Amino acid sequence: MTISGTVIWIAVIALAVWAVRTPSEAHNQRRASLLIIGGGAIVPTILLAALLVYGLAPIPTLLAPAPEGSLKIAVAGEQWWWRVRYQVSAGEPVILANEIRLPVGEPVEFHLESPDVIHSFWIPSLGGKIDMIPGRVTRLALTPTKTGVFRGACAEYCGTSHALMSFDVVVHEKEDFARWLAHQSAPAQSPSAPLAARGEELFLANGCGACHMVRGTPANGVVGPDLTHVGGRLSIGAGTLPNDVDALIQWIARTEHTKPGVLMPQFGMLPKEELQAMAVYLKGLK
Repeated sequence: MTISGTVIWIAVIALAVWAVRTPSEAHNQRRASLLIIGGGAIVPTILLAALLVYGLAPIPTLLAPAPEGSLKIAVAGEQWWWRVRYQVSAGEPVILANEIRLPVGEPVEFHLESPDVIHSFWIPSLGGKIDMIPGRVTRLALTPTKTGVFRGACAEYCGTSHALMSFDVVVHEKEDFARWLAHQSAPAQSPSAPLAARGEELFLANGCGACHMVRGTPANGVVGPDLTHVGGRLSIGAGTLPNDVDALIQWIARTEHTKPGVLMPQFGMLPKEELQAMAVYLKGLK
């Protein structure tokens, strides 16, 4: 498709240069009419139809269900983050946010939905994009062929922080993925360090558990992202900031400034020591 587009572009530029540089009296009316009809209507119709057929050919494969027994992941696009739920064969679903991990060489089927506006799920290096439509469940099947870290994004304008709605996709070897998924299903470990333990107390005391869940603690909110293992993710805020203590402090204290339009209230009124303790606690949830 790139080659075809380049050829068309060169042809159009060449014709434009020829038309500009050729004296008007040298133009033959009949040839000019044939050029306009052929080059402006017939040839583009044939070429674009061929490219359309070529571009649509992979879609049935992408929309077809993955083989029976394949990994199934439900993803909900929300303003402006991603709720991710792994459908495991036994036990409760494994829920996390803004990060997807996959086993290399294994087919996976995504079930995609949205509770608010139209989003578009897209991992450019691994597969095509597909819309997430309120009231409907769309489906995308793909098979990652190499390990690594890839970027996913929302490809449909969805509001104020659309540009800050990305996610990381990590493709593991199969054994590493199985260990990771088993760890994600476990509850959070109680912090042992005094500063982190203080951060847990502050996290609960400031009402964070009303929106966020940390399995194994009284925090059982379902409005915002699940934070049970947030410290092990590559980024925070749906790809907005790196996942380190300083970034966590910024996110907690200046949420609206960091990501305009976000529903999470900011806690910049808290003393710096308390913000530090909460950030250390969250970073320790791995």
